[in-house]
Amino acid sequence: MTLRDVVVVGASAAGLTAAETLRRDGFEGRLTVIGDEPHAPYDRPPLSKQVLRGEWERERVALRAQESLDALDVDWLLGNRAQRLDVGARTVELGDGTRVPFDGLVVATGVRPRRLPFGHDLDGVHVLRGVDDAWDLREALQERPPVVVVGAGFLGAEAAAVARELGCAVTIVDPLDAPMVRQLGAGMAARVARLHIDHGVDLRCGTGVVGVTEDDGRVTGVRLGDGTVTPARVVVVAIGSVPAVDWLRDSGLPVGDGLLCDEYCEAAPGIVGAGDVASWIHPRFGRIRVEHRMNATEQGMAAARTLLGHRTPFAPIPYFWTDQYDSRIQVYGRISTDIEFTVVDGDPEDGPFAAVQFDAHGRPRAVAAWNMPRTARTWRARLVDAASTPQPTPSTAGVGPSHITDAE
Repeated sequence: MTLRDVVVVGASAAGLTAAETLRRDGFEGRLTVIGDEPHAPYDRPPLSKQVLRGEWERERVALRAQESLDALDVDWLLGNRAQRLDVGARTVELGDGTRVPFDGLVVATGVRPRRLPFGHDLDGVHVLRGVDDAWDLREALQERPPVVVVGAGFLGAEAAAVARELGCAVTIVDPLDAPMVRQLGAGMAARVARLHIDHGVDLRCGTGVVGVTEDDGRVTGVRLGDGTVTPARVVVVAIGSVPAVDWLRDSGLPVGDGLLCDEYCEAAPGIVGAGDVASWIHPRFGRIRVEHRMNATEQGMAAARTLLGHRTPFAPIPYFWTDQYDSRIQVYGRISTDIEFTVVDGDPEDGPFAAVQFDAHGRPRAVAAWNMPRTARTWRARLVDAASTPQPTPSTAGVGPSHITDAE
C-alpha cells in the first residue's frame, strides 16, 4: 500500500521519533502530528529531577529546536485531544470535531496518571506527568512545605528525593514493603529504602491512603490505613499510570493493557503503536508494555519502519534508570520478581554494586547497577549476546553464592 497521509497521535518522544523516522526513511506524503498538550515535544525524565529542583527552565526540556521541527514539514495539531478513531473511514476525530484522514496511523498517546478517588480538587494535591504539572509542583515546593508522596515507584521516589534535597519534611506512603520493589525486587528495594531513610525521609510502607484532611479547600494532611494522619501542605500522587486508550475503545482495535500489537508493533493493517501505550510481543519476553524513555524512542523508530513496510520484530534490551540523591540506579533487561539476583561486582550493603538475574539456562536476563555505569554497559553487551544466541540446554551455570535477598 502506498502511503499518502500518515497521522501520528501523540506528540511526545515516541510520536516525534516516529515522525522523524518516516521522513528520514523516505516518506514524502502529508504528515500530521496530533498532541493533547499545547507544547511542542519535550522530554519527560527531567521533570521529576532537574526541572523539579529548579535547575532547568521550560525551554531546556524541548526535544528539538524549532528549526528542526519546521524541517520535518509536519502539520502540528497541538492542544487538541484525539477523541475517536474510525478504522473503517480511516479518520481520527479530535475534541473540536475535526476529522483527520489517514492511510497510515501511529498510536503514541502514552499514559495518564492514576488518581486517588478523593482529594484531587484540593489545592496542594499534585500529579506529575507533564511539564505544567512539574512547574506547578516546583512552585509549591519553594516554600519548603511538609510533603507526602503517595506511591514509592520510581517517579514517587524521585520526587521525594528532590523535595528532601530542597529542605522539605517528606513522608513516602506505599502499601508495598519497600520503594520500587516491583521494579527492582526485594533486595535492591531494601537498599532504596535505606537510602531515603538515611536522607531523613519518613518511610511508611505497608499501609495505604484512605483519605485526606483539608481546611478551606486546601489539603492539610493524609489519612493512612493504620489510622494515623500525616500533616501535608503538598501531596504528590504517584500511584502509577494507565495507557491512554479510551479514545480507541469503540474502534475495533485490540485494546487491553494498552494497544495490543504484534511483534512488529502493528495492531491492524496500516496502524502501529509506539511508546508507553503500546503492548507488543517481545520475541524473548513475551507480551510486554514498557513505560520508559529509551523504549519510546526505539519503538517510535520501529513502528514507523513497519508502517513503511520494513518488518523486523521489535526486540530491544529494555532499559531504565533513576537518579535519587547521589545515586544512579540502572537496569538493563527484564527483571523477574521470581528470580534472585547474583551480585557480580561491588558491595550491595554500602557501596556501588552490580547484580544480575540469570534465567534457567544460565543466560543473563537482567542487570541492575548502583553507581556502576561501566559494569552495567558491560553486562548489557552480554544480554545482547544472550538474546541473539540459540537457547541452550537448561543448566545452573552462572548462579553464584552471593544473592540479594529479602534478608540482606
